[in-house]
Amino acid sequence: MPKQGKKYLERKAMIDRLKRYSLDEALELLEKLAFADFDENVDVAYRLGVDPRHADQMVRGTVILPHGTGKSVKVLVFAKGEKEKEAADAGADFVGGDDLIEKIKGGWLEFDKAIATPDMMGAVSKVGRVLGPRGLMPNPKVGTVTFDVAKAVKELKTGKVEFRTEKSGIVHAGIGKKSFGREKLRENFLALFETIVKMKPSSSKGTYFRGIALSTTMSPGLKLDPVQLQNLIK
Repeated sequence: MPKQGKKYLERKAMIDRLKRYSLDEALELLEKLAFADFDENVDVAYRLGVDPRHADQMVRGTVILPHGTGKSVKVLVFAKGEKEKEAADAGADFVGGDDLIEKIKGGWLEFDKAIATPDMMGAVSKVGRVLGPRGLMPNPKVGTVTFDVAKAVKELKTGKVEFRTEKSGIVHAGIGKKSFGREKLRENFLALFETIVKMKPSSSKGTYFRGIALSTTMSPGLKLDPVQLQNLIK
């Protein structure tokens, strides 16, 4: 949670805590709330009416944001033979097999995302206990276990975002930088929102979106109106 200094409290006072903002209202106000001297990330948090302890209620997937995330992503690929060259040519930062696994065993984790070809997963499983808790383990459900390594690398480099519900039923994701401006942030937000709408588990009963909040790295959160948002994608 951001430190509640003078600037933070001043911004907090600008927010109507009882109001559920429309997306356009929130993006306009968000520009005034950001106060850091760096290009802050813009993040969204969804509190969903699901119980992720049940496998059939886990909301997990990926979305390619139309304007990317604004972040530089270091991608590691576990591959061998021709697939090594394919990954390197596509822009992967690190490519290899047992050599990378040994480095990871030694504590090296200087990458943001990992991809593996299916034939490498037996070897990669040796560092599963290291990669798994950090969200770095390649997974076929999100497209990071694949023989099409060039496509996977390019998607991660250009703005593919993974998301999953946490224990409390909350999904956190970044949708860009403050410098993107309202229109690009709006399009990124709606791309993610529409994907999560489509992924509503059939076993989830009652209200699906129990709360949605938009914020920058340092700002207080703005509560959004789920009904207004769903009308935007109909």
